[in-house]
Amino acid sequence: MEWKIVHIDETDSTNRWLQEHGDGHDMVVWTDYQTAGKGQGANTWESERGKNLLFSMLYHPHDIPANRQFTISMAISLAIADALGEQIGDVSIKWPNDIYWRNAKICGILIEHRLLGQTIRDTIIGVGINVNQRQFHSDAPNPVSLWQIHGHETQREALLNDILARFTYYINKENKSQYIKMLYRRKGFHPYCDKEGAFMGQLIDVEDDGHLLLAKEDGRQCRYAFKEVQFIT
Repeated sequence: MEWKIVHIDETDSTNRWLQEHGDGHDMVVWTDYQTAGKGQGANTWESERGKNLLFSMLYHPHDIPANRQFTISMAISLAIADALGEQIGDVSIKWPNDIYWRNAKICGILIEHRLLGQTIRDTIIGVGINVNQRQFHSDAPNPVSLWQIHGHETQREALLNDILARFTYYINKENKSQYIKMLYRRKGFHPYCDKEGAFMGQLIDVEDDGHLLLAKEDGRQCRYAFKEVQFIT
């Protein structure tokens, strides 16, 4: 896969930049600073200027139907988890696609698809990885950076190129079994909360469309879309 890679000093959002400047090619933009970096929903992403890896990928899938779009989420999650795991170990994927080191969040991913009929026309994958930031000041509950874990600077562009190579590998594979193995809280019962309240649940599966399947202690199996269940830490 050939990527056109663009570096810019500052933008409000790399996802929005690609929406305006992307073309028919697979393209990546990375920046030193985002003035309005986005997380899921109304969440923002704290990042000190020049310290972290903030990028978005414009990807044009080949023959991925809309109901199989979660394959893209699995591929980028595994690519990042692999790249970071080689440096720090103890990396997992918190469903659907946050990257965790132990019980702390090191990477967030925001994926936006544009459809053409029943297939995906293109996908923008926004990524924020905490790399060289030494302190966090927002009220985010559990951020961590590579520097805080291993105590030295990481070359951001080299990390970006590593992730892109791994994504190219994973996007052409069947990844579900590997994704399941990498999931946060993969074994045993753990605390969650849904519309019925708090409960202890055990991860059973992630379905092909991305729904999470949990078993409650009373034996019921429950199926969740994103935001329908929360992890309690």
